[in-house]
Amino acid sequence: MTTILHLSDLHFGKHFLPTVSDVVLAQINALSPDVIAISGDFTHRAKPEEFEAAQQFLRYLPPTPRVVVPGNHDIPLYRIWERMLSPYTLYQHYINDALDSQLSVKDAIIVGLDSTAPYRAIKNGRLNRKQLQFCEQTFTKASENQFKVVVMHHHLVPAPTFERTRPMPQAKRTLEAFTRMRVDVVLAGHLHRAYVGHSLDVYAGENRDHGIIIVQCGTTTSCRGRGLEREKNSFNLITLSATTILVEHYHYNERDAVFEPVSQHSFKRWSSDSSITA
Repeated sequence: MTTILHLSDLHFGKHFLPTVSDVVLAQINALSPDVIAISGDFTHRAKPEEFEAAQQFLRYLPPTPRVVVPGNHDIPLYRIWERMLSPYTLYQHYINDALDSQLSVKDAIIVGLDSTAPYRAIKNGRLNRKQLQFCEQTFTKASENQFKVVVMHHHLVPAPTFERTRPMPQAKRTLEAFTRMRVDVVLAGHLHRAYVGHSLDVYAGENRDHGIIIVQCGTTTSCRGRGLEREKNSFNLITLSATTILVEHYHYNERDAVFEPVSQHSFKRWSSDSSITA
């Protein structure tokens, strides 16, 4: 069994909530996840002082294996020349030198993909064919029993009951590729509105005997929650067991200063003779 703590959209900067951040750090120690995944937007405006604060946050995390990816807010937006000539310099200096990465633990292989596109689609992002090839090559190393997990910033399917849901361009192509790779779970953020669902509920695709669990995280430590998570903070805890994928969604309870589970989503692991249920 492997547990993954999924944080996203920290937004160090003017919208950052230090008190909530302190609670997150305390609860990470209590939850003791096997892996920590952070799906982008460490900063709000990609400023050096924001990255320094984000780096300090990472230093306070336990020495747990982690997967991190940049978000569109980690790319300079208004500093045009910096965005065009060296968009990732600060992220790579303070957070992680690798933009696409891989992590293998006992029960899972996790691939982190940089979905930012600073030159042409800074808001909605992109994944290119080279990244999908990297993903496929990495998953060929997976044993029969290992889960295949992708961490990225931008969302691939729209969030229900939320108008600002336009997914990443060429999302269907990406989902088709992930389906061929037999990806089990995709962890993402960007919307500041969490939800848990299934790719087959949105896009049946060419292969209907395998679907992908979609796990979106809201903003974990900023005041920029949207839709049903307006002014809320959240994270997810994913438990991968031999037969089940369990996603627990946590909200911050300001009165008690604690993140509490508010919903559970259980999926049967795909196999050739069983369907996925929720």
